[in-house]
Parts: sequence; C-alpha cells; structure tokens
Amino acid sequence: MGDVAELVERIWRTDAAGMLGVLSRRLGDFDRAEEALSDALAEALARWPGEGVPERPAGWLVTTGWRKALDRLRRDAVGREKLARLAIEPPPEPGVDDRLATIFGCCHPALTESSRVALTLSAASGLSTAEIAAAFIVPVPTMAQRLTRAKRQLRERGVRFEAPQPHEYPDRLPAVLSVIYLVFNEGYLSSSRSAQRRELAREGVELARQLAGLLPGEPEAAGLAALLELHQARAAARFDSWGRIVLLDQQDRRRWDRPAIERAALRLRAAVRLGRTGPYQLQAGIAALHALAPSYADTDWTDVRALYDRLYAVDPSPVVLLNRAVATRFALGPAPALAEVEAVGDRLAGYHLWHAARADLLAALDRPAEALTAAERALELATNPAERELMSRRVGELRRR
Repeated sequence: MGDVAELVERIWRTDAAGMLGVLSRRLGDFDRAEEALSDALAEALARWPGEGVPERPAGWLVTTGWRKALDRLRRDAVGREKLARLAIEPPPEPGVDDRLATIFGCCHPALTESSRVALTLSAASGLSTAEIAAAFIVPVPTMAQRLTRAKRQLRERGVRFEAPQPHEYPDRLPAVLSVIYLVFNEGYLSSSRSAQRRELAREGVELARQLAGLLPGEPEAAGLAALLELHQARAAARFDSWGRIVLLDQQDRRRWDRPAIERAALRLRAAVRLGRTGPYQLQAGIAALHALAPSYADTDWTDVRALYDRLYAVDPSPVVLLNRAVATRFALGPAPALAEVEAVGDRLAGYHLWHAARADLLAALDRPAEALTAAERALELATNPAERELMSRRVGELRRR
C-alpha cells in the first residue's frame, strides 16, 4: 500500500496539470474537475494495491475522474442539465495542450498576483493546500480561502481552461513567466531554513523547465528556465551554516553545480539562436557571465554592463540601472558607479538595496561617515531577516573603521 501511495503522489505531482486541464475543458468547471480527480485518486488507492497499477496511470485517473464527475452530475439537479450538454464518451489522455491550459488558466490576468501563485502551485505543481500554506507561512484556512476565491473568480468570469493559440502568446505568456519567477523567488530569496520554503525554488525551476518543454518555439520560456537553473546551481553557496547571506564575491565556487551551469548555458544559447531576445534571456545572460567566470575578479564586467544596457532598453526600471552600477564599479571605477546610483535616488530612496549599494561605493571612495549613514538607512529599510543580518554586519564594520 505504501508503494502505491507514493506512486499516486508522484503521478499527481507530475501529471496534475494535464489531468486537470483535460477534465476542466470537458466539464467546463475547474472545481468539478478537481473534485472528480480527488475521487479518482481515492479509488486508485483502494483498487491498485489489489488489482495492480494500470499501464497508463494518468489516463486511468482521467477516465475514472470523468465517470465520477458524471455520477455527481446525475445526482445534482443543476448538474443533470449540464450532463445533457456533455459528450458521454470519456476524454482522451492528457497532453501538451492540457498542461498549457492549466498553467495559463491559473495565471489568468483576472486574478491577483498572490492568487495566481497559489493556484499555479496547487493545480500545475500538485502541491497540497497545507504544503502551500506552510511555504508561505500562513494558516491552512487562509490559503484554502485564497484558492477558493481564485477558483470562484475564474468561474464567475467564465474563464475556460484552454490552451492559448500561438498568436495569443505575446499577451498571455508574460503573466505566466512572471508567476513562475515569483514562485522561484519566494523560495530562493528566503532566509528560512524551512524545507517548504526551499521547495518553492525547486518548484519554480521545474515549472520553468516544463513550460520551456511545452513551448519549444518561445525563447523567453527557455530564457526563464536557464535563468532559474543558473541561480539554483549556485544556491548551495548562498548561505553559510548559520543561515547568513554569503555575497557573490565571497562564495565558494567549488560548491556550485558546474554541470547544471553548463546545461543552463546550453539552453540559453539555443534560446538566443531563435532570434527574439527578451528580458529573461538578458537576465540569464548576466547570470551566465557570473556563473562561468573563474572568479569574481575575472568576471567580464564590461559585458555584464552592456547586457544591463540592453535589459534597460526592454525593461526601463531604475532597479536595472542600480544593478548596472555594480558592473560599472568594476568596469569603470567606483566614482562613475556612484554617479549612476545617485541618478536613480529620487526613484529608489525607499529601497534598502539602493542605500546598501551607495554605502559600498562611498566606502570604496574612502568616505566612511557617509557610508555608515547609508548603511544604517539600508538596515532600517530591510525586512528580510538574512538581509538585516548582513546589513548589521556591514554597519558594524563601518563603525569600526
């Protein structure tokens, strides 16, 4: 029974998106599809230990879920009306379009950002409500309400879980990529040692890989997958044994996953060859320059800075300019870098990393008093515990100078 339970859980985690997609489209109702699959999973747990696992488990679950849904519809007055409109033959096994339908449906622009993330983790990644709640450190009832509200919004707006047509990708794909990036960052940027938090980063990488595989002609999907793979390949060196942040220039590069970096770089090169460069490919290019450099000092800072210029052309954000200033420091010197940081001060005065970057540059220019004031302000604004600890150390160092 234990082996079957593990198999059922693994099938749910890998095939939930496709199974939900095919049933949602056929039933016209995401809630009914989810309910039907839950019934099918329960029946699998009851029957498979004695009867054996079917040759195509996902297909069996879809067919069984379909029959369970029809049974529920027959027992429900409103459902009987729907039943009359449905084709009685069971749906086919889930395929690429079904997975895409689920992912794009969960990331529908009608939903709030937090609802998109939660629903994507539930439907596309197969995480339980309890697992998602633990990852976001909220009570299970709160997360359950969030998921219920998201599904109700989709139902009220008549959103159908259908794979978008290729001509719709430019409008729909950015929201999907953004949600996956948010999922990854929730885990990757967290200082928590919680396994659930770390799992979010892995889920983000897996979702990005799946999307890149489902959309082989979309270079930005591959660019995001490469970007997240490059970040994840360096994850082991980002925190020390006390949970403190280790900055890139101090990380032990021997702890980086070199084979994963090489695979991500190959994925990025293939994406770039498609000829439609976007912000995720450019960010991945910057990450690749860092990951492939033999040392921090030997990074090609001129190329990094040039990529930030290209990124700013497609994403004119002051944060991009702030990050470019780091490259400017090593390509041109701390004085030009400080000028670039000061130039975006009116837009980033409430951003702790702006003050942190300014503190480092002022210290490099031998202006310790001003550097200390900037570092203290960065500490005041920081909210992440690991970042606060890092800034506390920086403030202490500057006070001792």
